[in-house]
Amino acid sequence: MNSVFLLLVVVLIAIAFVFILPPLWRKQSDLSVDLDQRNVQIAQQRLAELKGNLRSGGISQAQYDEQLADLEQALSDDLDIQSKVNSVSTQSRWMIYVLVIALPLLAGPLYWSLGNYQAVSHSAEMAIDTDAIKLAEINKMVNGLAEKLKNKPDDAQGWLMLGRSYDVMEQHAQALDAFAHAYQLLGDQPEILLLYADALGYVNDRNLTGKPSELIFKALALEPDNMKALWLGGMAKAQQGDAAMAIKLWKKLEGLLPPNSEYQQEIQGLLAKLASEVPDAAQQEAEPVAVVSSAAITVQVSLAPELIKSAAATDTVFVYAQALSGPKMPLAIVRKQVSDLPITVSLNDTMAMMPTMKLSNFSEVKLLARVSKSGNAMSQAGDLIGAINQVLLTDKNTQHIIINDLVK
Repeated sequence: MNSVFLLLVVVLIAIAFVFILPPLWRKQSDLSVDLDQRNVQIAQQRLAELKGNLRSGGISQAQYDEQLADLEQALSDDLDIQSKVNSVSTQSRWMIYVLVIALPLLAGPLYWSLGNYQAVSHSAEMAIDTDAIKLAEINKMVNGLAEKLKNKPDDAQGWLMLGRSYDVMEQHAQALDAFAHAYQLLGDQPEILLLYADALGYVNDRNLTGKPSELIFKALALEPDNMKALWLGGMAKAQQGDAAMAIKLWKKLEGLLPPNSEYQQEIQGLLAKLASEVPDAAQQEAEPVAVVSSAAITVQVSLAPELIKSAAATDTVFVYAQALSGPKMPLAIVRKQVSDLPITVSLNDTMAMMPTMKLSNFSEVKLLARVSKSGNAMSQAGDLIGAINQVLLTDKNTQHIIINDLVK
């Protein structure tokens, strides 16, 4: 039997005696006297009340005598009970000696035959695996949420929470499925787009080309300063071999990060690595800037008076340009609210959702402004819309769009 075990036994027995022995050893006489005095005082107060009631006529002499007799009997009983309690308590002190001697003598042989004192030296084996317990609880909650969503498939926030949970648990295939459901319900919101793209990348060996890249640049078009979008966008471009665009995105991200932070230093390291691998990347990066500055359209948007009551102040307003033919993906897009109207915005190549689909690639475009009650970038029935069907990019005049029609 090792010394650690013996020390623990002694400490535990001592703690037990601290709680058990003092009440048994403590003299009860003082307590008894205090209680007797208290009972006498209560009886005296009650007697004074009885006399007062008798003088005021509240009770008769017969009632007074009867209640006085009851009071005397109650006081006599209380004093007698306390005397007996004191006697019993004094006689029970022999229990102290029994406990002090019998408790260790009984506990020792019982533990020797039933316990395992060597377990004290194996603290790692005895320690409760709290991480395993937490993981089990998380699994239970996540599985419960997944079962709930089978019955409530339209719970967008539930799918979003489930996807985040699977993401933390590194169950990326399940996270992808959950984020796909959330995307179907919530549409082109930057947060959803980026979570969906990231999950797609994970299940595709961290490859962000293809659909993940499309989702990332949609988010970047809606929120040009979104740091996660800039990070993933730079990663996607680096994987595609477009070092110049990757540098451009990450340089912007570098400027948004806290100075000298760990994340900024990581980005600076990646930028240095890209620059060393592609020495002329900085020059390649600078070339699109001149094009962007020339490919810009100024648009003023207002809401027709007759439709003002049909839109809430918090409804989303999308102002964007489309190619006259081919894919309907916006070439440049700005997101505002009805409360911002009337408003003037500038559409340019930095707002493109795809690098290959931007204003500077076209000579003519269609301009649209749409009020979306759902916040979805895809046009839906009930949205309010206005459009200019054909605008030359060389036209530097401000284009005026009045939202005056209903999407059916």
